[in-house]
Amino acid sequence: MRTGVFGGTFNPIHHGHLRLAEMARERCALDQVLFLPAADPPHKAVAGEATFADRMAMVAAAIADHPNFVLSDLEGQRPGKSYSVETLEILRRNHPDDELYFLIGMDSFRDIDSWRDYRRLFTLAHLVVVPRPGVTFPPVPERMVPVAMAGEFCYDAARHALLHQSGMRVVLLADDCLDISSTAIRSHLAAGRSVRYLLPSTVSEYISIHGLYRGPERS
Repeated sequence: MRTGVFGGTFNPIHHGHLRLAEMARERCALDQVLFLPAADPPHKAVAGEATFADRMAMVAAAIADHPNFVLSDLEGQRPGKSYSVETLEILRRNHPDDELYFLIGMDSFRDIDSWRDYRRLFTLAHLVVVPRPGVTFPPVPERMVPVAMAGEFCYDAARHALLHQSGMRVVLLADDCLDISSTAIRSHLAAGRSVRYLLPSTVSEYISIHGLYRGPERS
């Protein structure tokens, strides 16, 4: 089975997240996309008052009508920071026959050498790199990889992917993503502005019922 692994704070989840997951599912012929809300992300704090349970519930509401989108509470089951390499190691142990595709933003990929045990990531899963809206990949994609790993990749123009010597690929997802951010949505809500069409109505309803993101943001 081909499984996409989509981690993030999802604070809150919005149509940009969902569209990205659908593009990755289509491009990589994924059987499912696993959404894994981060319980305690190592690179940034979870802004606002939404708890892990809130964010899990919002993702569940957002993906309920998609047969290929699956929610996992894996990162909430273990203590400490939600390190991606540890998550992928657990998924690899639990699903040894699955082919994993780890979704990651281009900005994060450029800084991946600051992640814990980053070299191991390239042996555990294929990576699907997504640029910010309006941003394109560099003409020489090999320049995006960590300097220490520069000689370990070659570019396959036909597949628009970087091939790692481990056999794993770094797929460059060049499709345009929706220019929506969770930060902007939280700001809209705090200011009493409409977020209609930015996120699923089921998520908007959950936010309204539970009174989330209504006051000044706390980090």
